[in-house]
Amino acid sequence: MTEPAVASRRAALVYNPIKVNAAILRATVERLSAAAGWAKPLFFETTIEDLGSGVARQALEARVDALLVAGGDGTVRAVSEAMSGTGVPVTIIPSGTGNLLARNLLLPLTDPTAMVQATFDGDRQPVDVGFAAIRRADGSSEERAFVVMGGMGLDAAMIANTSGDLKKRVGWIAYVDGAARSLANAKPFRIAYQVAGRRLHSAKVQSILVANCGSLPAGLELIPQASVTDGELDIVIFQPKNTFGWILVWRRLAWDNSILRRFRAGRQVLALRTEDNAVLYARGRGLDVASEAPQPVQLDGDEFGEAVRLRCRVVEGGMIAMVPKGHDTSKI
Repeated sequence: MTEPAVASRRAALVYNPIKVNAAILRATVERLSAAAGWAKPLFFETTIEDLGSGVARQALEARVDALLVAGGDGTVRAVSEAMSGTGVPVTIIPSGTGNLLARNLLLPLTDPTAMVQATFDGDRQPVDVGFAAIRRADGSSEERAFVVMGGMGLDAAMIANTSGDLKKRVGWIAYVDGAARSLANAKPFRIAYQVAGRRLHSAKVQSILVANCGSLPAGLELIPQASVTDGELDIVIFQPKNTFGWILVWRRLAWDNSILRRFRAGRQVLALRTEDNAVLYARGRGLDVASEAPQPVQLDGDEFGEAVRLRCRVVEGGMIAMVPKGHDTSKI
């Protein structure tokens, strides 16, 4: 079978008009498409009703050969939901406040032209896609994708309590305000959870996270060993007993994971330290967690209401991400 002519190839751009300069970005995609000998690209805007999955499916119906996505973490999440398993490569153009998948792929965050160019001459990098089946108290359910991390409990409450206007003004730092609002009323809740292939556990927690990525803004490492290419999900359970327990949580994230683990001497210190149980880690291909009472749920920073159960799975290499040619992928 002969390969189709390059000129018959077409890319589509899905973008959040609030997050990008649409005129400049569209012109860049048109220019680089023409330079690569591709047909005129298609353009799709996201809306409040369609965060990206619907228009991404429209692009697939138009039989595009590549898709570019420009927006925040929520836009990337929605597009990934539609693109998982299709084999059509996706180029992420960092445009929001977090850009967490782009950060974990070590992509250039301030060079959109380089990322657009990667669509046409870059390297393909398979990345894992997580899916969470969300069950409500009324028995209804839905399954949604995530590419960064999802959670039940305090982390979702923090996102719900973060001001959208403040986030627009100061970016990810706005979550500090959301965290302060959430901690004031935070109460532990009872869960039963089971990592795929492991035994069932019961615990009283503040939050349980299931993650595909481990790095956060400001150099914070939530899960130093997490990888978007290992075919597994990383689980983090926060169960501080009191104020001192929260200090231990912060020490683990801001000092142990983000500073000490970078150095050999620091890793030796950690090896000698007695482990606390304020933060617990696990890893597996899936997670099933049930709560006694409905708890708030978030996926990649998007609110998904309250749920009594989450059943999470991972699709290994579910999405093909385009990265700049020669991009170092050894640390992702």
